[in-house]
Amino acid sequence: MLGFSQQLMAQTSDLFRAEYLNVPNNNTGNSVSRFRTLFQLPLEFKKDNFIIIGGEYRYTKLDLQDDLPFSIDDLNAVQRIEGSLGYLHKTQGDWYYAAKAAVRLQSNFETKLRSDDYIYAANVFFIRDRTKRKDGIPDRLIMGLEYTTTPGRNFPLPILNYYREFHPDWTYTLGVPKTNLRYKFDKTNHVQAFLTLDNFFANIQGNKEVNGKIAENISMTTVLAGLGYEHYFTDHIMYYGYAAYTISNDFRLRNNKRDDIYTIEEKNTLYFRTGIKFKI
Repeated sequence: MLGFSQQLMAQTSDLFRAEYLNVPNNNTGNSVSRFRTLFQLPLEFKKDNFIIIGGEYRYTKLDLQDDLPFSIDDLNAVQRIEGSLGYLHKTQGDWYYAAKAAVRLQSNFETKLRSDDYIYAANVFFIRDRTKRKDGIPDRLIMGLEYTTTPGRNFPLPILNYYREFHPDWTYTLGVPKTNLRYKFDKTNHVQAFLTLDNFFANIQGNKEVNGKIAENISMTTVLAGLGYEHYFTDHIMYYGYAAYTISNDFRLRNNKRDDIYTIEEKNTLYFRTGIKFKI
């Protein structure tokens, strides 16, 4: 069961994680740094049926240049606080069925909470796991849908992830938000090449007027490629560090219809992320 709590928290098998991210841009002076922590607590309430309680906190510091055409006094940082409840059912075969509901607060939190600060999310997953098979090549397939009330996104997004062990020391994963190729030097030291997606979104409680238009939220979406290193202190506790370069960098103010109001940053830059996790 624990091996499948991963599907209920954005395809991660972590029971606990603490990490730091930095996206500098020396060309423009706009940089982003983030501290993130999360946990998952799986509870079996009857045979092959599990409830998974989860929580996540993200603090994103925005270091913006002073000559932007709007006030940045209330945009020094944005935060995300999430609570989730998941359900997992294991069949007698290779299939698992799972669902998750979550409530998020995503805002710059300059005043009391408002309705736009709340985001609701729901996921459903269908998982075929054959990683423990003795005959054939171990693999895992995840399919699902995710729906959130993020402004301007009135449709569910598909989830598709495929993992395969094609050699005792080599594995690959195809999917979103991450595709990678991993090599194991030994039991404790692994390296990988990856292509991944990272982002943040937050409501601006005071809104911003820019060139006669009203911006209601701030967001950044990056597509990046890089290399990573993982060191296992034990079978379940590991350190990781990733260095990458953004292929696409979309840092903007938007309204609630997802219309672009102002582009803060679109130049590509370096990306660093490091942390410690306790995983299955």
